[in-house]
Amino acid sequence: MALMITDECINCDVCEPECPNGAISPGDEIYVIEPSLCTECVGHFDAPQCVEVCPVDCIPKDPDHEESHEALMAKFERITAGAS
Repeated sequence: MALMITDECINCDVCEPECPNGAISPGDEIYVIEPSLCTECVGHFDAPQCVEVCPVDCIPKDPDHEESHEALMAKFERITAGAS
């Protein structure tokens, strides 16, 4: 399951640089997460780094993008294929 950023986001800028997949970017009003790039840090870390640093706890799982751990790992492998 990909993560999402809710409208409780205060645009503090701490989440974007923590994402190892580049899935977080500034949106029109708040930061947004691109589901096709979000692996919940599977393959990189034991826990989603954006959630770890968020001071307002506004990054829950996105119910519209449910994925198993195996699917997240497969996405990680696709994203990082050929990266050195």
